[in-house]
Amino acid sequence: MGQQDPALAQLDRALALNPHYVEALVHRALVLNELGREAEADAAFRRAAQVGGVPRQGFPAHVAAKLANHHARLGDAYLESGGLATAIDQYQAALALGPAFHDLRYKLGRMLLEAGRALDAREHFEIIVRARPNYLDAAAMLGLACYLAGDGLAARSVWEDCRERRPEDPRVEAYLAMLARNDSATQVPAGATASDTDPPPARSGDGGPDGAGGRGGRKTPR
Repeated sequence: MGQQDPALAQLDRALALNPHYVEALVHRALVLNELGREAEADAAFRRAAQVGGVPRQGFPAHVAAKLANHHARLGDAYLESGGLATAIDQYQAALALGPAFHDLRYKLGRMLLEAGRALDAREHFEIIVRARPNYLDAAAMLGLACYLAGDGLAARSVWEDCRERRPEDPRVEAYLAMLARNDSATQVPAGATASDTDPPPARSGDGGPDGAGGRGGRKTPR
């Protein structure tokens, strides 16, 4: 972290001189992500996509980003009104316009878990973790998606990696304890929902999209 802070300051100076410096925006997002400041990293990634992104579905990058946010807000409204399936549709439309918006992808993954679509959720969490390996909240949810899809061995591997990288997180220990209570690592039937498990309560202020200014809505256990 000692080297990351000066790097962040240098990138900020470069962006003060040229706010449209796409490479600096991307590197700034990567540094923020390494520092665990996921919400700020998301904002920097979004800015980079708006400034230098390619057109999406025929719209300029900045217009596509704005439309993606509109879809997400509409999805939140449907979710708050009990329209989970329609909320999922809206978030899928948002990601078609902004595929690099991993905060939206994270929220979509949680909704898919709630809808009992663990395999679909797993795919989205895998995309996030590949793009941002230090996004440990997404990694923890990837483990849960694997577990709910009936792949306890993959869940164990993901959660053990999370425990090694963030040993102070009580959720990971609770998830691993949940696995240990089973007679085998593959007892959860595919298609189960997150409410069918006995996960730990979420920590407040954990730095993920819901803990750092993320979107609201019905909560899937983390």
